[in-house]
Amino acid sequence: MGVYEAGVNGTEGTATATTCSRSNTSMRCWCRWRWENHQQHNVLRQRLVSLVFSSGFTFFFGYLVLYGSIGMFYAWLMFSKPYLRSTNASVGLKSPGCQEDNEGSWSIGVFYGDSPFSLKPIEAMNEWRDEGAAWPIANPVVTCASLSDAGFPSNFVADPFLYVQGDTLFLFYETKSSITSQGDIGVAKSIDKGATWQQLGIALDEDWHLSYPYVFNYLGQIYMMPESSQKGELRLYRALNFPLKWTLDKVLIKNPLVDSFIINRAGEYWLFGSDHSGVGTRKNGQLEIWYSSSPLGPWKPHKKNPIYNVDKSVGARNGGRPFVYDGNLYRVGQDCGETYGRRVRIFKVEVLTKDDYKEVEVPLGFEESNKGPNAWNGARYHHLDVQQLSSGKWIAVMDGDRVPSGDPVHRFILGSASFAAVTVVVVVLGVLLGAVKCMIPLNWCAHLSGKRNNAFLGRERSNLFSSKVRRFCSRLNRVPLSVRGKIKPNTWAGKLVLAVIFAVGVALMCTGVKYFYGGNGAEEAYPLNGSYSQFTLLTMTYDARLWNLKMYARHYSRCSSVKEIVVVWNKGIPPRSSDLDSTVPVRIRVEDQNSLNNRFKKDTMIKTRAVLELDDDIMMSCDDIERGFNVWRQHPDRIVGFYPRLVRGSPLKYRDEKYARRHESYNMILTGAAFIDRTLAFERYWSSEAKAGRELVDSYFNCEDVLLNYLYANASSSQTVEYVRPTWVIDTSKFTGVAISKNTNVHYKIRSNCLLKFSEIYGSIAGRKFYPSCEDFCVGYLIRKRKRKKQTPVTGSWEILVRQKTRCSSLRRYWGGDFGLLKVQLTSLRLKGINYRGKDSPGPSATEHHPQEAISNNENNGSGNQGFSSSKVHVGPVTRQISAPDPLMQ
Repeated sequence: MGVYEAGVNGTEGTATATTCSRSNTSMRCWCRWRWENHQQHNVLRQRLVSLVFSSGFTFFFGYLVLYGSIGMFYAWLMFSKPYLRSTNASVGLKSPGCQEDNEGSWSIGVFYGDSPFSLKPIEAMNEWRDEGAAWPIANPVVTCASLSDAGFPSNFVADPFLYVQGDTLFLFYETKSSITSQGDIGVAKSIDKGATWQQLGIALDEDWHLSYPYVFNYLGQIYMMPESSQKGELRLYRALNFPLKWTLDKVLIKNPLVDSFIINRAGEYWLFGSDHSGVGTRKNGQLEIWYSSSPLGPWKPHKKNPIYNVDKSVGARNGGRPFVYDGNLYRVGQDCGETYGRRVRIFKVEVLTKDDYKEVEVPLGFEESNKGPNAWNGARYHHLDVQQLSSGKWIAVMDGDRVPSGDPVHRFILGSASFAAVTVVVVVLGVLLGAVKCMIPLNWCAHLSGKRNNAFLGRERSNLFSSKVRRFCSRLNRVPLSVRGKIKPNTWAGKLVLAVIFAVGVALMCTGVKYFYGGNGAEEAYPLNGSYSQFTLLTMTYDARLWNLKMYARHYSRCSSVKEIVVVWNKGIPPRSSDLDSTVPVRIRVEDQNSLNNRFKKDTMIKTRAVLELDDDIMMSCDDIERGFNVWRQHPDRIVGFYPRLVRGSPLKYRDEKYARRHESYNMILTGAAFIDRTLAFERYWSSEAKAGRELVDSYFNCEDVLLNYLYANASSSQTVEYVRPTWVIDTSKFTGVAISKNTNVHYKIRSNCLLKFSEIYGSIAGRKFYPSCEDFCVGYLIRKRKRKKQTPVTGSWEILVRQKTRCSSLRRYWGGDFGLLKVQLTSLRLKGINYRGKDSPGPSATEHHPQEAISNNENNGSGNQGFSSSKVHVGPVTRQISAPDPLMQ
């Protein structure tokens, strides 16, 4: 093919005989296009190179990296949670269950009442797992984790239906498989009135979506009529081996009905369902009725079909099993107005014939939670099945979700918008600093672009719109210079404006990270062995700290597991409970005497075993509170709290938390933020043996928490305290100036005196030493070891983990997930004769093999005998725990 030779400086090119012939116009045009296209590519390449290496692009890219780094740090700080304990608080790492789903995170709760209109959640009825249970059961009782832990990965459970056989309850529900993303029918069994459930497995699994498993009995046979609208028909299954084996009995209706049920009324069988496939049908606002002489059909449509074809908020779509109360029939519908499945609504059926149907709405009497996403049903609840038991009581199951429908998509849109806003902030900063020149080429604003001849310019002048656009672009190009001239970045005022804009960018970046990585924003409770519970929050205060109390009640009442707040009012005129913005009941207990001993006063009105003693000037996240509660449920005989102290020295001296952290151990937990067993703690504190200690507390007006630690230590030879590391803590008393202990030195001196006095009475606790949990150890110790770079973690850390019998996710990540590496290193050190326990510990100490001998031989710290001698006051066993020294904690 010929080659066209272009001229220089825009002159006409020439062509040889072997190139483009002038007579071949089309060939010449093609060659010209090829050359011009080549030239344009070179120009674009040059512009791209100049753009990449320009100061504006460097500024833009650098600031995006800076904001991105801030966002990553924020995500690590707030959402990585390396301190989370390795409990069954959530589905295991290997389980694919409980994945975030656009349809929601539905779970199931149990309710009781004397009637269908007086239903209370299981926690309000104070149901216990058994007589020796350590905590009352709380909703939800079945979650995606329940099924996933049983080996059936699920994203959510919903649409519950009960089937009662004597004292045994069977629960059928929809479960969305995490593997197939399809709805199946699961089943569980309970023999304790719904307090606990044994997951039996998947009862029905088809090639299409299944939900709404309406189960009923007819002529001694058990039938299930699940929704199978994707199949385009309503199918009826019969149990071959109840409850796990079913077979298709027949197809009832060749219509894709959703959420259908059958009921016997006035000698006829009535089928209620919604068909959303028709033209002009309003989704979630349509209802049809069919009737027959048998639940097996044939079915005939009601004369007034569709009964409803209205707005989706009316409650036309069914929301559970209908029920009969006092001879009246009630239908359960779901309100889908604000979001899908927002709430259930109850309708009393007044007329039900082949020719007519009439119903009126009646109140359910159900109190919605005000805890928002922290409540398992805080956003919506759309299904209810209520039945009467043989005892005459009523039991109900209801599903609930903490977030509205489509929450992941909503958060993705908001997060993307936040990141886009960060880009705009970077551009604004670059323009104000002169690093980015934001100019709009005027040819972009013209009516047309390209070469302009006189005729073209004449047409453009006549185009008023094009002229106005060009003028607007010209003025817009002058805006950056004008703004920069007014702000003057070199002045203090200009720098303040730049700082504010930068801070706005940081806030937008953190907001975007929160939407993307922060989940649904819920601070959920942590289950233990698949069950949830609740606790009572107790604080002690007086009139000068009312502002603290109001903020305290507003914040903590929205924590998921808080059942009640008890305010011990020591001095002044108490407020009314209505003065506090609380989502849970607040009870103000006015005391006659201003005493710190009132904190542990016996209170028979407290209905939970767990009590969180929390000062009104301490603010921490609900997630930390829930985490601490989960740890206490594993060790209800201990004081589980967030403020550790290490008591040691000669003489004994009270020190702050930094001292305990520095020595990687503790033997005391302050009860200003701690979980206790109300029966165990209050009885010990008000026993006759503790009278001398209470008198010292009144005389010092201090040390009530120190006294409780001594009473616990004196009553048990095992570990009596447990530390949980919080994410963050804020002391609000610093903002109000009403702190009880304003002078730290005086406060610590008084507490040191208390240590000496209590040691004389109850024996010293200085010989005790407990180590942080596995995760706290990893975060607190291994990270610091890594910072030293040249040092690697000694294998003594493995010894601690073996001793605690826990697995540390942080340590797994630190060692690349290879725990075997630790064992290999440990073995090799032993073979080489290296002392793996540390230079100060030649081997297992004598105290490990001869604890009684160690007690007598232990050194005296100058504050009473380390062991509990017979001359001391005892609240319990006298054998204290012997903890061997660990080289990692020295």
